[in-house]
Amino acid sequence: MRSISEIGEHHLIRRIRERAGDPPSWVTIGIGDDAAVVEPARGELDVITTDCQIEDVHFSRAWMSMREIGAKALAVNISDLAAMAAAPRAATLSLALPPALLVDDFDAMIDGFLDLSRLAKVPLVGGNISRSPGPIVIDVTLIGSARRRRILTRSGGAAGHLLFVTGSLGAAAARIERFEDTNTQGSYERSEGSYERPVFLLNLAREVAANRLASACMDLSDGLADGVSQMATASGTGAVVLSSKVPVDPTATLEHALRGGEDYELLFAVPPRRRRGFEKIAGRSTTVTCVGEMTKAPDLLLDEGPLGGGFAHF
Repeated sequence: MRSISEIGEHHLIRRIRERAGDPPSWVTIGIGDDAAVVEPARGELDVITTDCQIEDVHFSRAWMSMREIGAKALAVNISDLAAMAAAPRAATLSLALPPALLVDDFDAMIDGFLDLSRLAKVPLVGGNISRSPGPIVIDVTLIGSARRRRILTRSGGAAGHLLFVTGSLGAAAARIERFEDTNTQGSYERSEGSYERPVFLLNLAREVAANRLASACMDLSDGLADGVSQMATASGTGAVVLSSKVPVDPTATLEHALRGGEDYELLFAVPPRRRRGFEKIAGRSTTVTCVGEMTKAPDLLLDEGPLGGGFAHF
């Protein structure tokens, strides 16, 4: 089987371009030039996010397929745009790859990325490929757009606003923990639909924002405790989370939900007067659970004790 070093950088770029297909009309210049050219969405602001995935930090080939790795690299960025209620419009993909990586594995990674990009209707417009002396590094930049008054941020909450989460929490962290502990080759079986979750939540967040039903939002990539802490700090409030209300996945524990991360779910702050409208719209397509509220006092609490932090690299 051939490695990527045997076919070369330019051939790899051609393989990506062939798989990506023709871009939509708003992409004036796409893959192949020194830079991409994209027409701005009329009457909207650009919303830009970037995220880096590093082998053996964010993923492992021991228990994730290459398609999953490619999909995850885009999913984490779509989740950020969902938290801002922005529609994705263009993506760039930069790769640092070990020379011994097999071409079949490269193709599978690109296919995973592009399958999700098609679902999200976000074209790949460019990027970069370079040699890595060790791990695979995947860096994605995603450009979205939203109307000025429909952008959600983490800083819009206020004391008395209710904290809602979508879905259930902790399953991803629990699954990763099991396979890191056992180092079971090829046994990681994350649902393929989980990488589609941010696309689904993106549409939900945009509907919530359009109806002005939430004052703040952020994604839960680093756990519920981290999300609540960051939202409260940015909003200048405290917060209390009720442990009995946290929707913990049946395969996980409360600690996984609070501190594990990797959940493609959203945390909303909702003014009490908007609660019924929020639950009606969000409840049509997913479960939403009120887990606490923002407080005037600056304390961050789990029941009556300290909330603590979520996942952190350092």
